[in-house]
Amino acid sequence: MTFIEQRILSSFFQYCARHLRGDGSAASVNFLRLWFSNGLNCFGAQITSLALPLCAVLLLHATPEQMGVLVALQALPFALFGLPVGVLLDRRSKHPIMLFSETMSGLALASVAVAYWCGVLSMPWLYIVGFIIGTGFVVGGGAEQVFLTFLVGRDGLIDAQSKFAATESASRLIGPGLAGVLVQVLSAPVAILCTACGYLVSVINLRAMSVRDPRPAPSDKHALRDIADGLLFVWREPLLRALAWGAGIWHFLFYASMALTVLFATRDLGMSPGVLGMTQMLGGAGVLLSAFIVKPLTRRYGAGRTILIGLASTSVCFALTPTIPAALFGNAAASAVAYAVLMFFFDCGVMLFFIPYLGLRQKVTPDPMLGRMTSTMRFLTVATAPLGALAAGWVAEHFGVRNGLACIAAGSIALTIAMVWGTPLRSVRT
Repeated sequence: MTFIEQRILSSFFQYCARHLRGDGSAASVNFLRLWFSNGLNCFGAQITSLALPLCAVLLLHATPEQMGVLVALQALPFALFGLPVGVLLDRRSKHPIMLFSETMSGLALASVAVAYWCGVLSMPWLYIVGFIIGTGFVVGGGAEQVFLTFLVGRDGLIDAQSKFAATESASRLIGPGLAGVLVQVLSAPVAILCTACGYLVSVINLRAMSVRDPRPAPSDKHALRDIADGLLFVWREPLLRALAWGAGIWHFLFYASMALTVLFATRDLGMSPGVLGMTQMLGGAGVLLSAFIVKPLTRRYGAGRTILIGLASTSVCFALTPTIPAALFGNAAASAVAYAVLMFFFDCGVMLFFIPYLGLRQKVTPDPMLGRMTSTMRFLTVATAPLGALAAGWVAEHFGVRNGLACIAAGSIALTIAMVWGTPLRSVRT
């Protein structure tokens, strides 16, 4: 990026800071830079989440078991690296970690298009790319959460996370439709290449930030001791313990669903990439709605009950998805509309679950433990996800995709009942 381009971009962020946060201070500009990069990553994630499985389904004719492996490998880094990353975050500055993670993810995504054009794209190639993307999310996503706390302070977390949720809603509203069009018109690899370019812009933007989080004081403790401390901290805090096992089972079910939904939509419901993208766009409206109602719900019912409301919403959608016929009322378009409505309520529920979830776990954690708590919670909540994807792929391969989705539905209903009556969340206000 040239000096003139940097000055133009800096002026743009200063203007936004004055109008969105009330001043043009460096702190406001830096927050907006982080927000902007988060937005690019959100759009990229939405495009990739549709384009990568469509590469497997449409170009490589993947089976349900292969789709399960692909999704499992995207979640496997949580189990392998989740805990060591916590030690890394508590011992290193977070800013360079974010830069490295986004660079790594962008290069991996760009390789999909290169492999496609060279005629060597295969499922093993997608497996490797999925694993690298998952690793980047584990490392970079954890660093971003801790860096955001440093940037805005604890009191500004809910407000900042609400802004990030609004960005997520915009990406969910526009990203799937854009991905569907790109895949339909230009091919899935080209859509993925667009995401890689977004990561490049994000890296340039983050490098231009004027603030760097300080490097933590050196620790003389062994890394394994730090890992053990993170696990013990979560275990001894009843609220974190309840959130960990609840979110862990939910992620098991969610990644199981991820392994089957593209197959279900394209093969059982007969959707084209463009139609699938359009139906998933309505989920973005659900995220947008959640960004507006999460604060009023939290004030009225408390953070714990808001989490339970979000969980119940996702469970209803899990339960209804396998009941959608190939042609509702004799019309395939009606089935697509029904699928889109479920995406709306599902995505709204996800955000109602996770916005107060993230705020609660940050609130109860002291600064020296933030990195280890974040990585430990991410490990405990997503470590089961690969098993969910593999199990769903196996069930769908042997008993059909609808039956696989029905098993997920039963699990989600049981989880909701357990979270309502087996955790202290009903009584948690803030």
